[in-house]
Amino acid sequence: MTMRPIRIIGDPVLRTPCEPVTSFDADLRALVADLMDTLLGAPGRAGVAAPQIGVSAQVFVYDADGHRGHMINPTLELSEELQDDDEGCLSIPGLYFPTPRAMHATAHGFDQHGEPLTISGSGFLARALQHETDHLQGRLYVDTLRGETRRRALREIRAGRFDSPSRRR
Repeated sequence: MTMRPIRIIGDPVLRTPCEPVTSFDADLRALVADLMDTLLGAPGRAGVAAPQIGVSAQVFVYDADGHRGHMINPTLELSEELQDDDEGCLSIPGLYFPTPRAMHATAHGFDQHGEPLTISGSGFLARALQHETDHLQGRLYVDTLRGETRRRALREIRAGRFDSPSRRR
């Protein structure tokens, strides 16, 4: 089991759009395994994207609403219907804010062997698919916040009011 440390806000890899995966090889399968080990290595995690472990590749894993898997080079189709529940991020530990997301999402991409893959979900699974795909584009959930919620989130981040690095794993 290879549980990798999670990169925390301020690390440039989290703000850099990832490269598309072009080689579906043993290195990619090892990355997917490391991501899944990192996801399942601590309770309460719904997803981990490659940049969160320092790798600039369009790959994420998820475990949400009874669905577990991985997605490579995802594109999303989103519903117009919205949900507005609290959202958090392993890269901004301990902070949660109401975050608007599409209620339904369908992700199209590939599995680790290069086979086409589609996953559809509503509610929490849809939120997780959107959250992890955002990571691959260099975005964090706080980037979607507006108004007073965004101001409060940014104040708390600047003040360092998130969990200490020792609680990242």
